[in-house]
Amino acid sequence: MSYANSSIPTSAQQGVHEHLARLVERHLQHPFRKPCTDYNRAACAQALEGWDGHAPLILDAGCGVGHSTIQLARAHPDHWVIGVDQSADRLNRRKPYPDALMPRNMVFVRADLVDFWRLLDERGVRLARHYLLYPNPWPKIGHLARRWHAHPVFPWLLRLGGVLECRSNWQVYIEELALALRIASGREVGWERFEAEVALTPFERKYRDSGQPLYRLRWDVDQGACAGREAGARCTDDTREYSDD
Repeated sequence: MSYANSSIPTSAQQGVHEHLARLVERHLQHPFRKPCTDYNRAACAQALEGWDGHAPLILDAGCGVGHSTIQLARAHPDHWVIGVDQSADRLNRRKPYPDALMPRNMVFVRADLVDFWRLLDERGVRLARHYLLYPNPWPKIGHLARRWHAHPVFPWLLRLGGVLECRSNWQVYIEELALALRIASGREVGWERFEAEVALTPFERKYRDSGQPLYRLRWDVDQGACAGREAGARCTDDTREYSDD
């Protein structure tokens, strides 16, 4: 089987979903009230157990096998980095670095993000950086509500603050996220096509090596869409070089 043979998500939906704006408005106006499970409460407590309460926080949401979490922790040694994924199998397959070489400023936890995001907010946690790296695009037209920007939990991504960065190999996903953020903030939100010279995740590496276009959206939530503060433009923070060695 060839390595660089990944395909771009295919869908009958070729642009922003016609019902996206209505869903986003509904979720912004009517808070999600599903109870959080005890399992996810324990996971949230575990994620914050090693945090000193002062270091800036980075959340790698849907971290998969954790390569990105490790790289982010290395690139930001003064931050506490949390890698969250709902799959124990994926977390158990993270790159087997010797324990002595693993960053000490990070933790992996298994949790459902729908609860985990809300539990962080319940604890008053605010993020410095928030990564959504190649989330499941759910490309079928009928799957709209499963995409994070159209899910009832979307407002909590805004409440957590920080610089939100999403990467995807499906342009529609990024376009929809930009629209959802614009609805929430009242400001235009930019995104870009980019070259991943150093891949943050195995998916990014495979998509890049398959010759696929990659898309990235960065948005400073604290300046753009959070709690009525003055809205701002897309984050122009510098792109760091990450090493997977």
